[in-house]
Amino acid sequence: MKSNRTHPQQRPFVDDSFESAEEDCCGDCDGCQCCSRRAICISSVVLLVLALAVVGVILTLIFGIPKRPPVNRACRTADNRTGFLCDDRVTCIPPSDLCDGAVNCQSGADEDKDMCRDLPDSLPAGLVFRCGNPQFWIFIDKKCNHINDCGDCSDEIGVYAGCPPTCRVGWWFCTPVEFQYCNCIPRSLCQNGQQNCFDWSDEYICPKPS
Repeated sequence: MKSNRTHPQQRPFVDDSFESAEEDCCGDCDGCQCCSRRAICISSVVLLVLALAVVGVILTLIFGIPKRPPVNRACRTADNRTGFLCDDRVTCIPPSDLCDGAVNCQSGADEDKDMCRDLPDSLPAGLVFRCGNPQFWIFIDKKCNHINDCGDCSDEIGVYAGCPPTCRVGWWFCTPVEFQYCNCIPRSLCQNGQQNCFDWSDEYICPKPS
């Protein structure tokens, strides 16, 4: 006769301590439910940051590093002419003192390598005068000084130069003999025994300097 006893079914062994340890280790990290997924999330973030850095480097190489906005250097010198403003925002020097190898601004801004790299195009605006022959240029403070700095007197005579029609104090109006001058000569040349004006007015009209 068969026995009616039933044998208890064997249940598979489950280590609850392992599951609790895994939960404690992993927890919930914004949607990552286990340690492996957390590692994937962290790796993805790192790869994204590296990709953005690489893109930034590539864009920099293509378009170059953005330049700082230019500093306003406009000022008026002691004789009320256009000048270059030093970094102290007080000292105003003549443009012709720029890029001459001598430091005139305390910070050395007048000898800045970038500014002096490609004259005159690298200079701040308003400091250069283009001569009648556009291949030549002078600093703006050399215009209207009665000296033929351009070589064709375009910096002294004509509407383009915009100089006053009369000579400054200490100068005599005439058509000079010397190529150095344009329409005025220094009064120190008057009555010096030599012809400095085509009409000889420097010897017969211009008063002898005292």
